[in-house]
Amino acid sequence: MEVLYSSRRVLLEDNDGTFRLTDAGILVSQETGKILRVLETQEEINSLLMSSRGLNVVDYGNLMILPGLIDSHVHINEPGRTDWEGFETATKAALAGGFTTIVDMPLNSIPPTTTLGNLKTKIEVARQKIYTNCGFWGGVIPGNDKNLQEMIRHGVVGFKCFMCPSGVDEFPHVTLPDLELAMEKLKGYETVLAFHAEVDNSCCGGSNSADPDPKKYETYLKSRPDQMEIEAIQTVCDLSKKHDVNCHIVHLSTALALPTIRQAKLDGIKLTVETCHHYLALNSETVPDASTEFKCAPPIRTKDNQTQLWQALRDKTLDMVVSDHSPSTPGMKLLIYGNKNRGNFLDAWGGISSVQFGLSLFWTNCQMYNFDITDAVRLLCKAPAKLCGFDKTKSRIAVGFDADFCIFDENQTFQVSQEIIQFKNKATPYMGMQLRGVVHATILGGIVAFDKGIVQGGPKGKILLRNGREERMKKRAIPV
Repeated sequence: MEVLYSSRRVLLEDNDGTFRLTDAGILVSQETGKILRVLETQEEINSLLMSSRGLNVVDYGNLMILPGLIDSHVHINEPGRTDWEGFETATKAALAGGFTTIVDMPLNSIPPTTTLGNLKTKIEVARQKIYTNCGFWGGVIPGNDKNLQEMIRHGVVGFKCFMCPSGVDEFPHVTLPDLELAMEKLKGYETVLAFHAEVDNSCCGGSNSADPDPKKYETYLKSRPDQMEIEAIQTVCDLSKKHDVNCHIVHLSTALALPTIRQAKLDGIKLTVETCHHYLALNSETVPDASTEFKCAPPIRTKDNQTQLWQALRDKTLDMVVSDHSPSTPGMKLLIYGNKNRGNFLDAWGGISSVQFGLSLFWTNCQMYNFDITDAVRLLCKAPAKLCGFDKTKSRIAVGFDADFCIFDENQTFQVSQEIIQFKNKATPYMGMQLRGVVHATILGGIVAFDKGIVQGGPKGKILLRNGREERMKKRAIPV
């Protein structure tokens, strides 16, 4: 079956990378999930309607039609910790936010995605539950270097490692010798090694006793100083240069590392860097006491630091914005009344839930920094697609690409409330916040999967492998 989706404002991209909002119709095949034609004149549309009588037409009027968004950093935690999150709830939440593709992180599930067998287990669990498309990161831990190449051949988008303790025993952090081994295995492959780039705080002057009150955010902030990230990022740059491997820094929080990143890129080092919505929307000065829903690692830093991150997005020092959706139960966040440890920032689980609200969080602050909708698509769609190897089929409204769309009203506002949250545990620092930009509908593979606040039908998502079919994985060095 074919459907024509139309709007007076469809975001198209020309071959030279120039974006334009234009009156257009998008003819899609619901059978293949692909875009068949993009019609940019009323004459073309009229001709199609005359030749295809009975064609289903969905007109979104003045609402924007954007490419479906991509969040390359989501902790789904299934199997093993489904009381924290799961494939069904995480993908429903993403769908409600205009995200048609998310990529699952390799830790917090049991087993972690550190072997081919564990990857296959994860995929089988996900297959019948996902409401968006879903790709998978593999993990690098001490001793699993012999597993990496077969996971590449089976389609992981890349690998993630921790340079400091991860917080879960089954995903230990790596040392420099572990990284040297891993990079030797990855060299020459079309893949990427992503780093939680913080070194142990004992070498950086951090101290849990910097402030006597663990319920004050400043206490936690001082326990993870900027230097933890700065030293780790320098190590990553040195390793990437030595081994010629694509490297990626996840959830950058400190602006003090920006000079190192800029120099690395000038030197031709294969480095990409993401930051997160919480670092762009929140600042340490306004975190309330005992509000551990704000805790994450690295920590939310100052307002001045935040402004510098926005500037780094503008000058393309930073490449993309993701959620790092990392939920847990209210008990682990120490948010339950009656718990004598309630509100202790040092002991609470670190992680912020936000996969549903990424576009709106970003858009709410865009005008303050002179960003427009093309910047949002560049940072929340195109760059994550390229990082994960999905850019040949996703991130663009063009013939042959997947018919994944976000239908967006950039002027409408809404308030974050428990009633609208789709992810499992509702603890989020954005509760009660007034946000600008509403996702009216999300179209997945040419089919309306979310409309006016309601998920439509059952799971429609597909398992995604890097650069398409598994048998097409090639050993060749292509920069991300």
